[in-house]
Formats: sequence, structure tokens, C-alpha cells
Amino acid sequence: MVSTDRLLAFAAMSFLLIVVPGPSVLFVVGRALAQGRRAALTTVVGNTLGAYVLVVAVALGVGAVVERSVVVFMTLKLVGAAYLVYLGVRAVRQRGSLHAAFTGDGPAQSGLRTLGEGFAVGVANPKTIVFFAAVLPQFVDRGQGHVMAQMLLLGLVFNLIAVASDSVWGLGAAAARNWFAGSPRRLALVGGAGGVTMIGLGVTIAATGRKD
Repeated sequence: MVSTDRLLAFAAMSFLLIVVPGPSVLFVVGRALAQGRRAALTTVVGNTLGAYVLVVAVALGVGAVVERSVVVFMTLKLVGAAYLVYLGVRAVRQRGSLHAAFTGDGPAQSGLRTLGEGFAVGVANPKTIVFFAAVLPQFVDRGQGHVMAQMLLLGLVFNLIAVASDSVWGLGAAAARNWFAGSPRRLALVGGAGGVTMIGLGVTIAATGRKD
């Protein structure tokens, strides 16, 4: 299996990548501002499940195909970006109903739907795709055998760190949202800000990344 030195080195590199806000973190923050703590944490779980699907894909050899194919990579990136823009636009349009949802007077989005949206963002995160495809295999000791098991273990370490970090971001953003809850107008502004954040994130993802 993976040696302790390799595991710690991978954990350190993963931490450095995760603490810098990327698509998943900004999406969690946007959800926290728009819908609160529960939605933020559910989104974190969805993101984590989506990211682990990428780990499994890399372990099966699919990740290398994605990383090497410009067409496949760009397709995933643009689909993920378009989905973020769609969610952001919807959040902006529904910002006026946030106060009713917050007080329990309006319909709330189901946890399963929130989980699914988080999963979609996690599995289409270009930063994570590249990291798992290009970096994760470098920490596998092929001489020890059980290559797939080593990759799955390393991916689990990454996702545990991501859950902790993303949860802190989400809870912090949700706490800031609670401060605005006394005013429907301010809460609507916060919900709109969360939507605009998601739209900007989607546009940024679409406009940056690999050019080759």
C-alpha cells in the first residue's frame, strides 16, 4: 500500500490545492449565501461524491484520457461552466423568495436536488480533474502493487481534507447570511450576490484553463 511518506506528501499537496478557493468552494459559498447552512453542507457532500467519482475514473484509467484529450476536457469544462451560470441565473431570479424560505413560509429546495447539483459541480470541476489525472498517479508506488487501491486511498485522503475545508467555508458564509436575515431586502441582496458569484465563476471557468 501507500507508504506514510507518500501519503503525508500527497495530503500536504492536496491541502495547498484545496485551501485556495476554486469552483467547489465558491459554489458552496454561493449556496450558503442563497439558502443557508443546510444547503451549504449538502452541497459539500455532493461535491465530495462528485470528486470521488473522478478518483475512481482515474483509478480505472479514464482520467488519463480526459487529461490528454482537449475535446473531452473542454467539453467537461464548458458543460460545468454552463451549469454554474444556469444555477446562478436561477438564484438571482428567485432572490425575492429567500426571506419566505428562510422563515419557513415558502417552499424549500429538496436536499436531494441540492445534493445532485453539488455532485454535478464536483464531477465537472476542471481543477480537480487535472489534479487527479496529472498529480495523483505520481504518488502511487507501483512496486508495491494494488495500484487501484492506492489511488482510491489517496483520493479518499483528498476528499476528507476537502470536506473539512469546504464545510468551514460554507458554515462561515451561512453565518454571514444569518446576520442579514432580519431584513427581506438585505437577504434578497445576499441571495442575489450568491447567484452573481456562481455566474461569475461559470464565466471564469469557461474563459480560463487549457488552451492546447
